[in-house]
Amino acid sequence: MPKKTSNVKTLTAEEAGVPNESAEYTKSLEDVNVIERVRCVIKDAHVFKLPPRPTAGGWRGADWTEEVWQGTVKVVERGEMTLVLLVDRTSGAIFAVCPIKDGAVDRCVDSSRYFVLRIENANGRHMFIGMAFNERNDAFDFNTSLEDAKRE
Repeated sequence: MPKKTSNVKTLTAEEAGVPNESAEYTKSLEDVNVIERVRCVIKDAHVFKLPPRPTAGGWRGADWTEEVWQGTVKVVERGEMTLVLLVDRTSGAIFAVCPIKDGAVDRCVDSSRYFVLRIENANGRHMFIGMAFNERNDAFDFNTSLEDAKRE
């Protein structure tokens, strides 16, 4: 049986007119006139692949077993955007971007040190990842910087 080919062109979020903060952030790095405000930097964070989403009760950090990355977390304001950046410690390369908007960051029900982030790529596609801190103080600083950004 011959394989069907589609004439439908896949558009990026930007081409389709959908706002995409990840792509905007990347573009804004080229503009030297945009001021970046770093709200917090946490040197040691862990990122996990999430198991299937629970049907009730919320995310549980105790269920996360597959660690996929370790690095630095930054909460950054750049222009009108607030983002969580996951940055490689040695190279400074951005691993993931989480634009802060409704539903972008969820807390886990079983620990104050675990969060779920909705990350996006430059095409506007998203996925959920788990993020954990070693210390409660780091989690507190992260949460406080998000609240401060929301309030301002």
